[in-house]
Amino acid sequence: MFRNGGAKLCTRRALSWRTTEAHNVAHATRSFARLSTRNIPRRFVQTRSIQTHSSFEPLRPPSPSSLGKPQAAREFKRGRKWGRRLLILSAITGTIYVIDSIAFAAGIRRSLLTFGTGLFVALDYKLNFRAEPIVGGTIEDLHRRSAEKLFDLLRANGGLYLKIGQAIAMQSAVLPPEFQKMFARMFDDAPQDEWADVEKVIRKDFGGKSVEEVFGVSFTGEEGKGLMERRARASASVAQVHWARLPDGREVAVKLQKPEIAKQVGWDLWAFKVVMRIYTWWFDLPLYSLVPFITERLMLETDFEAEARNSEIMRDLVNSEPSLKGRIYIPQVYPEFTTKRVLVTEWIEGVRLWDKSATGGRWLGGYGRGSPGVHGAQLQFTQADWDNARRELRTNPLKEKLKPDRETWKGRNGKGGLGLSSKEVMTTIVDLFSAQIFKWGVVHCDPHPGNIFIRRLPSGKTELVLIDHGLYVYMTPKFRHQYALFWKSLMTFDNDAITEITKEWGIKAPDLFASATLMRPYEGGDGSTKGHILKEFEGKTPAQRHYEAQQRMKQGIREILSDEEKWPQELIFIGRNMRIVQGNNQFMGSPVNRIKIMGNWASRSLYEDPNLPWRERLTNAWRHLLFKTVLFATDIAFYTFKVRQWLGWGGGMEDEVEARMKDMAKDFGVELQHEVFEG
Repeated sequence: MFRNGGAKLCTRRALSWRTTEAHNVAHATRSFARLSTRNIPRRFVQTRSIQTHSSFEPLRPPSPSSLGKPQAAREFKRGRKWGRRLLILSAITGTIYVIDSIAFAAGIRRSLLTFGTGLFVALDYKLNFRAEPIVGGTIEDLHRRSAEKLFDLLRANGGLYLKIGQAIAMQSAVLPPEFQKMFARMFDDAPQDEWADVEKVIRKDFGGKSVEEVFGVSFTGEEGKGLMERRARASASVAQVHWARLPDGREVAVKLQKPEIAKQVGWDLWAFKVVMRIYTWWFDLPLYSLVPFITERLMLETDFEAEARNSEIMRDLVNSEPSLKGRIYIPQVYPEFTTKRVLVTEWIEGVRLWDKSATGGRWLGGYGRGSPGVHGAQLQFTQADWDNARRELRTNPLKEKLKPDRETWKGRNGKGGLGLSSKEVMTTIVDLFSAQIFKWGVVHCDPHPGNIFIRRLPSGKTELVLIDHGLYVYMTPKFRHQYALFWKSLMTFDNDAITEITKEWGIKAPDLFASATLMRPYEGGDGSTKGHILKEFEGKTPAQRHYEAQQRMKQGIREILSDEEKWPQELIFIGRNMRIVQGNNQFMGSPVNRIKIMGNWASRSLYEDPNLPWRERLTNAWRHLLFKTVLFATDIAFYTFKVRQWLGWGGGMEDEVEARMKDMAKDFGVELQHEVFEG
């Protein structure tokens, strides 16, 4: 009770205090209003008052009935649906990206890039390959932008795509000049992989063993162990090469396949097949029939055990040929260290073919001495070399240079050379590859200058070393015999034999194919193909001539590949071999009569062929003697051009042949640019 009375007393005092305060506020307000409006006209005065007589009411929430009917919350169904789809798509894309990166080394992305670029180029040609392109510009502009896109694609994808690009570069004679200029850069060195990545290849191929265990090397310079450089000495599209010295003193080249190649090769070849299938259908060219053979060769390039077999076969063939033994050297393969992705061969000290100054410079290595390692001699490694190697391992780990230079033969000023004549060097090269094509039927199809070393024998003669035996073609005895007869017939203008052989090969344009084989205009045919083309060009504008000439070139390809079943697919890579040899001769200044040497080997192989009956071999031997007299005419032409070259009145025979070939090729819609080794 006392508690209730106290509460009431407090309430009355609070109300009394509030009333007093309200009264005081009202009084003050009225007083301030009177003072402030004393001198102001009444019409401008506004008065405000505060109600003090009403009772205080606390704030109450509104009743549910006063709020009306409830409304459902707004739902963004379409946005949520697309959001879920975007989230699912992002998750799927991310998962595919991760799987592609880990399992396929970006094979899916590379294939998508290939399809996108191939489709763009195909559409561009479909729309704009005409006398006056729709988009504007000229046909040359069309070729230029297409060449740039394809070149960027091949360089970005790397791996086998670089091999395909190099194959295109070596066959660029049938491509527009814009492609030829762009693809000449395909021979630049490819970037090398990190040591940690290529080391995994050795561990996987040798059952988990480390590099030190497999090769017996030490990366700290331990006594009794070998050495190995972790920085590659050379890097190509598929593999890179490291120098090593084994504990027994052998110096070796360790060729390691880049780890991503095994994951990419299936996707790359599949994408190549799809693109060629589409182009065959879209442009009506019989290209896809060549794809299975090309992909088979490219696959073999990634199999180092096959490369080792090719190398051993070529080594045996060279040693069995008296005219080549001692002039040609094939490095020894060490099978105990060789797998499908690791190839170990003898290390070669020598001068690359492209270093003309080092090949022909004055010899300063001493009388009766030759280049280091000739005929497989063991390379010297002194105690000073060991000390330098250990110092390098301490100061430059992972980037060490352990191999001695061994270039004392260059003299103190470093300007010396091997003292060899370019004629002797090129004669050795042409002899080797002529024997491969016409006598053995085992052809190394990648003889560019980077795969040929030149060394000096103690006698002062040339020793040629051939490396990189991955890309080979094996000719059947029948086809090898036909090809030798075809080549000989080209030089004797035996048109009946040429027509018969090309007909058996399913070729409908023998004179065009003859010129492509000789890599010079064939003047013994009836000229029907060229005459028909020139007649069609009469009265046409330059733009129309250019367009129709390239259309005619497409037709020429169809005629050469007209019968896909009969056409010998080995010709793709044999032509590549001969094209590179011709480029090497031109690069060296045309010191030899290449056509005469090859023709002589072709004729000689016909009577030395053990598969022929004795009577036919004797007949061919007599014809070979007559043929050598015919070759005398080519010598006259060769030395005529040589004298002109010495007098400064023109180039060598290869330059003159190429100039005439360019003039003839323009009539067929082809602009030849044979500087294939600019890159």
